[in-house]
Amino acid sequence: MAWQSATGYNRRALVEAQIGRRKLVIGPRLNAREMNRQLTENQIATKSLNRMTRLGRAVFKRAA
Repeated sequence: MAWQSATGYNRRALVEAQIGRRKLVIGPRLNAREMNRQLTENQIATKSLNRMTRLGRAVFKRAA
């Protein structure tokens, strides 16, 4: 649809899906109280989720 391309809706939908996965797998909130520790906790969660996503992604090859 034209409005989705014009507004960047596809990018937003991908981001919202990724946030939903993070909340489902890791949890809806941070456990640390201090800001530095929250940043570290978020970085660890993001890296682990990216690794899980990368491992589960299909590899496509063109057929000649």
